Amino acid sequence: MIKEIREPLIFEISAAGKRAAGLPALDVPEKKDLLAGVALRRELEDFPEVSETEIVRHFTRLSQKNYCVDLGLYPLGSCTMKYNPKINERLSAHPAFAGSHPLAPVDLIQGNLEVLKTLEGFLCEIAGMDAFTLQPVAGAHGELTGMMLIRAALEARGNARKYVLIPDSAHGTNPSSAHICGYTVKEIKSNEKGTIDLASLEQAMTDEVAALMVTNPNTLGVFESDIVRIAEIVHAKGGFVYMDGANMNALTGIVRPGDMGIDVLHINLHKTFSTPHGGGGPGSGPVGVKKELVPFLPVPVIAEKGGRYVLDFDRPESIGRVRAYFGNYAVNVRALCYILTLGPVGVREIAEFAVLNANYIRKSLEGEFDLKYTTASMHECVFSDKIQKAFGVTNLDISKRLIDYGVHPPTMSFPLIVHGALMIEPTETESRRDLDHFIDAMKAIAKEAQENPEILHAAPHVTYVSRLDEVAAAKFPVLRWEKKP
Repeated sequence: MIKEIREPLIFEISAAGKRAAGLPALDVPEKKDLLAGVALRRELEDFPEVSETEIVRHFTRLSQKNYCVDLGLYPLGSCTMKYNPKINERLSAHPAFAGSHPLAPVDLIQGNLEVLKTLEGFLCEIAGMDAFTLQPVAGAHGELTGMMLIRAALEARGNARKYVLIPDSAHGTNPSSAHICGYTVKEIKSNEKGTIDLASLEQAMTDEVAALMVTNPNTLGVFESDIVRIAEIVHAKGGFVYMDGANMNALTGIVRPGDMGIDVLHINLHKTFSTPHGGGGPGSGPVGVKKELVPFLPVPVIAEKGGRYVLDFDRPESIGRVRAYFGNYAVNVRALCYILTLGPVGVREIAEFAVLNANYIRKSLEGEFDLKYTTASMHECVFSDKIQKAFGVTNLDISKRLIDYGVHPPTMSFPLIVHGALMIEPTETESRRDLDHFIDAMKAIAKEAQENPEILHAAPHVTYVSRLDEVAAAKFPVLRWEKKP
């Protein structure tokens, strides 16, 4: 077998005097030091000097080594790494959108504001809320905004309270959002079904508790079937119910959080409603609220007056801006395009197929991998490496070996209440053929764990580099290029 040639660093290709472009001789007198005092990059002493051919081929070869959603399944639980229609990308890049300046006068951006206002209306209908703000640009940003709204509403009542209750199955950013807003977090344990224990909630819910932050479906992929009763318990003591709606792709068109007693929630448009997700952005985490919280929404609020759209800053109880301008506008355009393309039937099918695909994987792999919680799954399912541990194989070994089968690994070691977790979310856009490929690979790995565990310990075998020392990489990161003598 011919061994693949190692792709060198761009620095290693470099040679003094190489150029990617040639410029004609100057026809004016040369003027030196024009850039004196200008902030130039100085962190690299020997910036790469390469030809155009070398640049193109180097980065093309690197790109061909990348795994992407256009190649195959990304089963990352709680991340919704789904395929997104290319038409949404084309429309968001339309010059009328991409070229519109955020500081343009309101009279010149009526169409842009109509896009945002229309999207707000659709989100209100889908989530069952009274109003939305599109300013937050990420899920965690939406959480923070939601908790700021809750605190403002409680302060208006005369008492901001002290505590926020968060289940152990919630998203990890929830506690941070509560802490930033000045609250102390108290954890609520899950029961044997993987849902909130009602007795524990009733005991913890006092008149000092500002809110319950619930992820629904939770990080186990389980729907909080007692959510109406949960909301009643919190409301009886004057608290608010915040819902982390990052997993809304399991609910769209089937149930509305606002109808279940939720007071405020965020939705990740970059997950549920189309935008390529991952790599840190871009994102959008709009926040929906019920009537009591509407006065506190960030400014400006888009309103209609005299047949035109205006920006309303005259809102004395507002928490103020949480983002410059109108959030990540292009992400909002993609979301509106996605919703309009799907229509009411398609929006419901998002949830139907997401739940179907997750349960298809779950039932196919039951018995091969340990399933701590046997409650029916929604958009994702959470296995563990408990069975494979008997053969010395961990979830890390399983994930690395999946790469050899041409599949991206699932989320590992989360949620924390499942030791050795393998969290799998197939999303609604995957075909049965691709799901079967993933299932077959997982079954083959389960067999290898029993018969030949060493092959898993050394995986992956087909990648450009094999398994890295992740502990050393975290402790001793190499952050800059150093030319060897």
